[in-house]
Parts: sequence; structure tokens; C-alpha cells
Amino acid sequence: MAFLQASTYGKDNVKFLKVQKDKQNPKKHNVLEATVRVLLLGNFDVSYTDADNSPIVPTDTVKNTILVEAKRIDVFPIERFAAHLAKHFVNKYSWVSGVDIHISQHKWSKYLVDGKLHDHSFVKNGEDIRVTDLKYLRSGELTFTSGLKDLTVLKSTGSMFYGYNVCDYTTLKPVTDRILSTDVDATWKWDSKKVSSLADIFRLAETGVFDTTFETALSITLKRFALENSASVQATMYNMAEDILKAAQYVETVSYALPNKHYFLIDLKFQGEDNDNELFYPSPHPNGLIKCTVGRTPKSKL
Repeated sequence: MAFLQASTYGKDNVKFLKVQKDKQNPKKHNVLEATVRVLLLGNFDVSYTDADNSPIVPTDTVKNTILVEAKRIDVFPIERFAAHLAKHFVNKYSWVSGVDIHISQHKWSKYLVDGKLHDHSFVKNGEDIRVTDLKYLRSGELTFTSGLKDLTVLKSTGSMFYGYNVCDYTTLKPVTDRILSTDVDATWKWDSKKVSSLADIFRLAETGVFDTTFETALSITLKRFALENSASVQATMYNMAEDILKAAQYVETVSYALPNKHYFLIDLKFQGEDNDNELFYPSPHPNGLIKCTVGRTPKSKL
């Protein structure tokens, strides 16, 4: 005998670009381009086990809902829009027990024209994205994170790696100066005591907490990467996370996943050329992958 252990479904890759117009100057705009995924949880078992489609909210309806609600309400910041969608689906469909939402925000920035930022012209100046994930249950329980992904960084010095374990499989040579490059994937989990309801998310969106925390985490990541004489990816990512926890009171944990993108020094001795860390081969694979989650030290009960 078989039984349905778990299921979810919905719509992925729903895309829109929202223009926010200044009320005082209608030609002064901000834009937000997003890709949204909404998955529904609930009493859909018979659609799998009995071919009964009656409880299914079509995925096309899910897509239409995302787009209509994006038109109707303020989607800035994406955390607010995620909370709005969660509330909408749970309230509208009584058999939906929860919603799993992921939103990616793509990067558009105003650029300078004659020394000042143009009111409604933008440049896509990077592939890095801002993300948020919200899993919300009808009971009110929620899991809520934000983060940044695909931020590619490189520094040509200020990184070293030595003192590691050496065994009979080791061929890696220790270095005191090397290129360090990675694609930053950082996630911060919002404090479950301070951000425990959709109402909390709406309130904090109004006060700018989500935008401020994102900018703080991005600034810390870039500054620490640039200025630290890195002993290892592990040490640097821990210091980044610790700095974010110090600066962001609503954050409970910070996680990083950093691939170590290798650049190998090219040997030019066959031409009698010295290569003083000037010419490298960018190796596409394999790469190291280092992950960590850093939390706050529990307060003593004494």
C-alpha cells in the first residue's frame, strides 16, 4: 500500500517590474523587478490520490494573484510583499493551511547624468539579487529569512592559506599571498521573538528595517572582504557574520555559502619569465565550497 506523505504546488518564475512614482513629481520613479515563487500547502490530497481536482487552486490563478496584488499594493520592500501574499492566500482559501514564498529582487540603479541621478533612468549594474523567503502557516507560525545572492567579488591580494592539515593525499602548496574570489550567498534569519507575526513584518517594513538591514549586510560583506588580510574563507565569513549580528538587532542568525573560485598562477619559466602574482588562469572547476551559520551567544541564566 502507498500513501501521500507530503505535497505542495504553486507557481514559479512569476516576473514583474513595478514602477513607483513620486507623488510630488510624477516623473521621478523607483523600479522594482522581481521573480516570485508561491507554493501552497493544505488539503489537496485527493487531487493526488483520487484524481479529484476540486480543491486545486490552479497555478494560473496563483500567477494572476501575484500580478494583480503587485499592481494593487506597495511591493517595496519585498519582505512586505511576501507577507501580503501569505495573508491573502490563507485568508481567501479556507483549505490552504500554509504558503511558502520566495521573492528575488533584481538590481536596477539610477545613474548620474550631468552630475546628478536621473529621475527615471536605470542601469543593471550587477547580477547580484536581494532575496526573501517566508513560510507561513494558518496557525501563525512562520519561518522568515532575507539575504543576498550571486554577488561576485575578487581581490588580487590580501589573502593567504597555510597551516592546514597535510597528509599523503595533499598536493596543495601553502601561500601567503593569493587571489581571493567568491560568489556571495548570504542569508539572515529574522529573530523569531522580535519578528513573530505578519503584523510584525508589516510594521518593520514601514520603519525601514528590512532595507536598512540589507544595506548594512551588503556593506559589511564588501568592507570585511576588502580590508581583512584573510587567513581563510572560513575565518573571513565568520567575521562577516559576527559583524552583521552586532549591527542588526532583528537578526537571529547569519549564514554564508561561499565557493572558493580558484585562480592559478601560470608558470612561464619555459620562456624565462618570472610571474610575480601577475598572470593567472581562472579555473572554472572544481571549486571549494565553504558554509557556516553564526548565531548569537545564548545569554546566561545565572
